[in-house]
Amino acid sequence: MGIRLLKYQHELRTALKLSSVVVVEKSRRTGYSWGASWVAAEYAAKAKTEGGMNVYYMGYNLDMAREFIEYVGEAGKTLNLGASAIGETLWQDAGDPDNQIQAFRVTFRHGRVTALPSRPRSLRGMQGLVILDEAAFHDDLDELLKAALALTIWGGKVLIISTHDGEDNAFNQLIQDCRAGRKPYTVLRCDFDRAISEGLYKRVCERTGKEWSEEAEATWRDEIIEFYGDGADEELFCIPSKSGGSYLVRTVIEACMDPAIPVVRWEPPAPDFVDWRDDQRYREMRDWLEGNLKPVMAYLPDQRSWFGEDFGRSLDLSDIWPLQDAPGATYRTPFLLELFNCPFSQQEQALFYAVHRLPMFSGGALDKGGNGAYLAERARQEFGPDIIEEIHFSESWNLENWPPAKAALEDRTATIPKDDNVLDDLRAVTVVKGVPKIPRDARTKDRKGTGKRHGDSAIAYALAMYAARKFDAAFTEWDFCTGGASVANGIMRGYR
Repeated sequence: MGIRLLKYQHELRTALKLSSVVVVEKSRRTGYSWGASWVAAEYAAKAKTEGGMNVYYMGYNLDMAREFIEYVGEAGKTLNLGASAIGETLWQDAGDPDNQIQAFRVTFRHGRVTALPSRPRSLRGMQGLVILDEAAFHDDLDELLKAALALTIWGGKVLIISTHDGEDNAFNQLIQDCRAGRKPYTVLRCDFDRAISEGLYKRVCERTGKEWSEEAEATWRDEIIEFYGDGADEELFCIPSKSGGSYLVRTVIEACMDPAIPVVRWEPPAPDFVDWRDDQRYREMRDWLEGNLKPVMAYLPDQRSWFGEDFGRSLDLSDIWPLQDAPGATYRTPFLLELFNCPFSQQEQALFYAVHRLPMFSGGALDKGGNGAYLAERARQEFGPDIIEEIHFSESWNLENWPPAKAALEDRTATIPKDDNVLDDLRAVTVVKGVPKIPRDARTKDRKGTGKRHGDSAIAYALAMYAARKFDAAFTEWDFCTGGASVANGIMRGYR
């Protein structure tokens, strides 16, 4: 078979089998167009009964079209797919009967691959697989996408591949919409380092006859990054230019705030509270919960409930953020519970008290980083592993889960407390190298002006939104004898 696909190229092939629309954000010169040419050859060579279809490729200039068709011809020969010789053809302009457009074509046993100019009307009346290459650089990507996506109605597919060209580019907006859940498309991401780790430089050595070594690979990587200079983040690492600053707009946050939502805050009744006897601490926290949290939870609507929890002990706060289903496919925050300098056992006590009283409780997500691992594990033991997820924050988690949390605020499908600390925490989310997160050194002042907050409620909010999405269909039945929970068959009963 000759040269094989690299892992990330094969991932593209697999994703397209499973999804009708696949979007790829990538580094320069990683061989995605070459990998896509193999996919194109396979689809064009198969019979329709086997999922085969015609393929239409669009780059943003004529040279890209010619190069892609040459790749397709090479793939057809290597795979022994019976491809005809590469040829030029004249393509009828659907918008102008008197105009014909230069195109390139390879014909296979059952179908053909045609490279067309970047014109939306070129796709009118067509059916098959559309490949939009370097999509961010097409003159009118929005209109091109409209034309391409129309082909999916009758079983066609669309593959959109590009490096970035700025934060405000339509391609980046498409990526953000996908990650936010506004578009049901599959998103793949491959930066320069991933491509190298999966064999890019080894492939370069194979094609150029060079000897591969770790030292040579490291030198080559450094030289490529130096060549791109200030543009390396965007060109090689999938970070659109002009990234930076607060991830969430103040007016967007404020539009979702409701002053009627209570923020319930606990702090130690005495400096030596942690040294009190266990039974004294337990009774003190119990009485506080009965007097302050129970009245807030007494009249919660019988709707599905979820929660997110961000852990803190002495330096940061612990935030427990519940969410409930609300009319119109929205989420409402019934209250926010914040614990200041709270001992571990009392954090567990407060969490269990609150969650056991959430109506139709369906799932939760807890920060398991550092000391948070203890409380996350205890919640898993108390409520069951089927509806509790322990979250270890990572670049990929932030990249995948902050966009839906942001979208809920932008679309006003989430209602949150009107509170200055909550506003400051959400505003502390920053885009760092293309990834939304709370920077390690980001500190905001608490209600006493001490500066101890570290975006705590924002993290709890993101975890709550994650839990609501992940456990949206969970049905929960409480086991009152053991205090635990088990998933029931279609039955939801809230703890009272």
